[in-house]
Amino acid sequence: MSSGNAEAMFAKQRDADDRDARVYRNLQKIGRKFLIMSGKGGVGKTSVSVNLSITLANMGLRVGLVDVDIHGPDVPRMLGIKDKIKSNVDNRLIPVPYNENLGVISIESLIPHQDDAVIWRGPIKTNMIKQFLGDTDWGELDCLLIDSPPGTGDEPLTIAQTIKDARAIVVTTPQEVALADVRKSINFCKSLNMDIFGILENMSGFQCPHCAKEIKLYGSGGGQKTAVGSNNRFLGKIPFDVNMVACGDNGISFQSEFAESAVSKAFRDVAEKMMKWA
Repeated sequence: MSSGNAEAMFAKQRDADDRDARVYRNLQKIGRKFLIMSGKGGVGKTSVSVNLSITLANMGLRVGLVDVDIHGPDVPRMLGIKDKIKSNVDNRLIPVPYNENLGVISIESLIPHQDDAVIWRGPIKTNMIKQFLGDTDWGELDCLLIDSPPGTGDEPLTIAQTIKDARAIVVTTPQEVALADVRKSINFCKSLNMDIFGILENMSGFQCPHCAKEIKLYGSGGGQKTAVGSNNRFLGKIPFDVNMVACGDNGISFQSEFAESAVSKAFRDVAEKMMKWA
């Protein structure tokens, strides 16, 4: 190896060590850390991340939400955030504020246009996620939520290896095809010695607006059955609500518009468990 190549290699290692040290210092200022994950797409994981973050912030907690779904970042859209990420005098990223208690970091708030495709391989995504964690001026936080893409790829793997005390909240819908993928997420956590905080069943039942009868669109109870069978905590059921879809599409807080709905009450119950049991 030439002296020039050796120097470049050592410089790269120093940069990585400096970055990891910044990540460590930031994480020391954060209380609870939760990775919101799912075995498959379409189960409402980002909706859960967004609504849990809003609920915790409404409880008066200082909350950070990191969107590490690099290829499909939807958190800013669901929150109605249009501002871009800025940096402070120390060249650290400033979370985009949703309200006084909730700040958000997402790749969508860095790219020029919302519909631009992010075409990155694993190592670049890993570096970006560590930058979100280490180069962001989070300050003191009570709670950090990380919204990851579905599956067990680079993004959740990076979080699991970087945030050793993060706890996983696994989101599923009741049908068997989703539950089969949940079991893969459970095994992912076991393989990496990552604590599973609990399993949350989303889109669990729909109350007919005409007759008030519950319709089990995707079945019901599968999440609880899987939690019991895998010896994990069951966090509860989030009902299906068409208003949730409309609010997410339009960047409107569902909980501000429908504070007394069964969905809002279910999210408050889960958020209270997160603060009580974590």
